[in-house]
Amino acid sequence: MTQPLIGVSTYLEQASWGVWRLPAALLPAGYPRLVQSAGGIAAMLPPDDPDRAAATVARLDGLVVAGGPDVEPVRYGAEPGPRTGPPARERDAWELALIRAALDRGTPLLGICRGMQLLNVALGGTLVQHLDGHVEAVGVFGRHPVTPVTGTLYASLVPEESSVPTYHHQSVDRLGDGLVVSAHAHDGTVEAVELPDPAWVLGVQWHPEMADDTRVMAGLVRAAS
Repeated sequence: MTQPLIGVSTYLEQASWGVWRLPAALLPAGYPRLVQSAGGIAAMLPPDDPDRAAATVARLDGLVVAGGPDVEPVRYGAEPGPRTGPPARERDAWELALIRAALDRGTPLLGICRGMQLLNVALGGTLVQHLDGHVEAVGVFGRHPVTPVTGTLYASLVPEESSVPTYHHQSVDRLGDGLVVSAHAHDGTVEAVELPDPAWVLGVQWHPEMADDTRVMAGLVRAAS
């Protein structure tokens, strides 16, 4: 069986290596490793002209929208709160275009943390701009349990309550059109959303690339095969 090609969105950041300090397309290594462990081939997708998103997605079997900075509140009709981070406008535009292209084509789609939030925004939803308790410390992933909602795609992949690596301070507020909640944290925070069949569209608030559980990514790879 041919391994599916899974695109993963990336960051454009200043980076240092050896004697160099240059702009770089960056992606934490956990993302491609998780795709590879789940049986896929990982392809990095640096920010590009949003008009090229449809052609990019057409070359892929599946898409992962990775974690990263806060979504600019103007994208969901809000003013930035005092604890909302600086905008990443180029990345917002590119990843929203990727999401819309994947939805239009029926390409299997997994949104991780920011990626889940962007999926919600792309479908007309809004975000809570700050909540406490989902970050261990600055630069340190925490863990907490999430509980699946019976009968959902997510529950078919991970049927039991599980402890997941987490690092976020924003979350889903009003659900986007057609989305359903498929997991919660104990404090009621929405931890996963999805579109019902026949699409394979799932967003998770945590960071599966920071753990050994490949079941969510394996679900994407199977759907893309």
